[in-house]
This record gives sequence, C-alpha cells and structure tokens, in this order.
Amino acid sequence: MARRPELGKEKIWTEQELKEIARNLALLSVQGVREFYERAYRECRISGRDFPPARAVQELVQAWKQLRKWRGRG
Repeated sequence: MARRPELGKEKIWTEQELKEIARNLALLSVQGVREFYERAYRECRISGRDFPPARAVQELVQAWKQLRKWRGRG
C-alpha cells in the first residue's frame, strides 16, 4: 500500500522575523515592494497538489501592509 509522504512541521516566520521583513520592505522603493509582492503572490498560488507555504503567505501579507501604508499617505 502506498504511503503518504511525511510532512514535517511547516516553517513559519517568527514575529521578530516578520518585523525585520517589514523594516526591510519600508526601505525599498514602491517598485521594489511591488516586485516582492508579485514574487510572493506567485508562490501563494494553489496548485493541483499543494497549498502555498505559510512563509509565502506571510511575506505576501507583509508586502500588502507596506503598500497599504504608502497608499494611505497619498
């Protein structure tokens, strides 16, 4: 009988690491953050066999938050 592959505990960014990502995104240009967002968005696509990794979703949210902050200033 075929067995499912063993999946280890999914890796996620810690709160401190997320703060560091947010700080680094704040230093980028709008274009740089958009590129980061687009990369994370591509990684978050649900394919026929896999769900997106939690870290990719966390990165997408961090980029979205930064873009949202800048939009609020304009």
